[in-house]
Amino acid sequence: MNFAFLRNSLRIRLLAGTLVWIVISILVAGWGLGQLFHQHVEAQFDAELKNHLNQLTAQLILDEQNLAQVRLPPSDPRLNKPLSGLYWQIDRIPAADEQPIKAVLRSRSLWDETLTVPADTPADGEIHQHRIEGPQGVALRVVERTVTIDTHSLRLMVAANESLMTEPIEDFKGHLWMALGILGMGLTLAALMQVFVGLAPLRSMQNALGRVRHGDARNMEGTFPNEIMPLVNEFNTVLAQNAEVVERARTQAGNLAHALKTPLSVLANAANAPEKRDDDLARLVASQVDTVRKQVDYHLSRAQAAASVQVPGIRTAVEPVIRGLVRVMQRVHADRQLEFVVLPDQANLAFRGEEQDLQEMLGNVIDNASKWARSRIEIQVSDESGKLRVRIDDDGKGIAETECDHVLKRGVRADEQVPGTGLGLAITADLARMYGGDLVLAKSSLGGLQVSLILPAV
Repeated sequence: MNFAFLRNSLRIRLLAGTLVWIVISILVAGWGLGQLFHQHVEAQFDAELKNHLNQLTAQLILDEQNLAQVRLPPSDPRLNKPLSGLYWQIDRIPAADEQPIKAVLRSRSLWDETLTVPADTPADGEIHQHRIEGPQGVALRVVERTVTIDTHSLRLMVAANESLMTEPIEDFKGHLWMALGILGMGLTLAALMQVFVGLAPLRSMQNALGRVRHGDARNMEGTFPNEIMPLVNEFNTVLAQNAEVVERARTQAGNLAHALKTPLSVLANAANAPEKRDDDLARLVASQVDTVRKQVDYHLSRAQAAASVQVPGIRTAVEPVIRGLVRVMQRVHADRQLEFVVLPDQANLAFRGEEQDLQEMLGNVIDNASKWARSRIEIQVSDESGKLRVRIDDDGKGIAETECDHVLKRGVRADEQVPGTGLGLAITADLARMYGGDLVLAKSSLGGLQVSLILPAV
C-alpha cells in the first residue's frame, strides 16, 4: 500500500479525520446513553422495590398473640404467582436469649423457598440493599428494613430477579447500538458526499489545467468557488505574463538579428568587392562574416524556440502547415517539377507548440528533401503512442548510415555543391529536442533519405 499517497491525499485526510471523529462520537454517545439508561432503569427498579416495601410496612400489625400479620398484602399479581421473580418475606429478629425465626410471613410467590440476607443490623426504619442468591440460584436484588412494634423487632424484605432489570437494559443497548450504527453509516455517506462534492471544484480546476497543457485553451476557463477563484486568477495572470515575456523575447531576438545583419552585410559586400577578391584579408573577413551569420541564425532560432517552449496551452494543427509549406516549395523549386505527395494521415493531429516553430522545423526538412530529391517527395503524419511523427521521404541519392549523425552537426553539409548553410537539420534537431522530441535519419523506401520528425502531440 502506498502510504505516502494516503498521507499526501487531501481527500483521504479529510475522510480519515471525519470518520475518526464520527466513530469516537458514536462510541462516546453509545456508552453515555447506555450508562444513563442503566442508571435510570436501576433507579426505577429500586424505587419499585421500596414502594412494595413501604406498602408491606404500612400493612404490618401484631395480633393478640403478638404474631406478625399483614392486613392487606401488596397488590402486585406477581407476588401470588409461584417463583415469579418478585417476592416479600418477614423475619423475626430474636432477643438476646431467643432463636431467630425466618419467614414468619412470606409471599405465595416464594412457594416453599426462603430468602437469606446478610446478618447486618440496620437502624429501625433504615433501608438496606443487598444482592443475594434466590430460588433456583437466580440473582436477586433485595431491599430490607427493620421495624419494631412494641418490643418485637421484625425484618421486612422485598426482592426481585435482577434479570427484570438487566434484560430491558441489554435490549435497549442492542437497539441503541443498532440505531447508532445506522446513524454512523448515514454520517459516513454524508462525509463521503461532502468530500467528493466539496473537492469537485479541484477536479474542475485540474481539467482546466489539462486543457491549458494540451493546448486547448490559453487560460484556465470555468466557474469556480470564491475560495478557489483568486488562485485561478493568479495562475491566468502568470500565464499572460509568461506569454508577454515570450513575445518580448521574440521581438528582441528579431531586433538583434536585424541589428547584426546590417553590419555583416556591409562587411560581406566590402570583402567581396571585385578589387578585394585577391586580398587575403578580404577573404578572411568574408569567411568570418559567413561563420558569424551562421552562428547568429542558429542561436537566434534556438532562443526563439526556447522561449516558446515555456508557454503552455499552445496548439498547432499539422496538416494546414504542411499544405502551406508544400505550396511554397512547389513555387521555389518549380523549375525541377518535383512531385509532392501528402499521404493520408489521421484527422485532427496537432503539435503541442508554436506554429512558427513547426513551420521552421518542417520547412527545413522539406526544403532539404527538395534539394536532394530527383522527382518525388512523400510526407506522412501519424500518431505513435501519443507522439506526433512526421515522415519525409525523397528519392534522391541518400546518405550513408555512418553519416547520419554527422550531418546533424551545425554547419555540416552533405554536398558543398548544393546551396545552403548546413544549419537546417541541426536547427530542426535542436528545436525538436527542446520540445521533448527528436529527429531521426534513415534510408527511405524511395531510395533516398527518410527524415522522421518526432514531436509532442496534443
